[in-house]
Amino acid sequence: MIVIEREVTVAADTARVFDYLADFRTTQEWDPGTVRTTLVSGDGGVGTTYHNTSRFNGRETELTYVVEECVRPDRIVLRGENRTIVARDTMTFSSESHLTRVTYRAEFRLKGLVSLAEPFLRRSFDRLGEEAEEGLRNALGRLAA
Repeated sequence: MIVIEREVTVAADTARVFDYLADFRTTQEWDPGTVRTTLVSGDGGVGTTYHNTSRFNGRETELTYVVEECVRPDRIVLRGENRTIVARDTMTFSSESHLTRVTYRAEFRLKGLVSLAEPFLRRSFDRLGEEAEEGLRNALGRLAA
């Protein structure tokens, strides 16, 4: 399993930050790997389904994400899957004074023969995490403005 975890602290209201990230379609704004995310069904709560197209290592891949947990304003968990990967994205939120801290954890489990390439892909996943952290920091900074 490959795990990426990043923290971003922003001077914005926790509920506002939560609502922004709970709409997984916003990945188009802050996740540089995302080409597009569309809502398939649901209202954003548990069971909501999204179709995500991402670019990774020069290739486009499509995943179906389902919201597994949505506890406002504390935690969001989504599970994405296709034939070669299972991804679990967990976002937790905490507030202190006028600041909101978002901890973003992404876990990737490669399936089948692709799993043999895991050691060679770690660096690419780390780079993806760095780019997502920067994108998240920029997007949440706009919420604070």
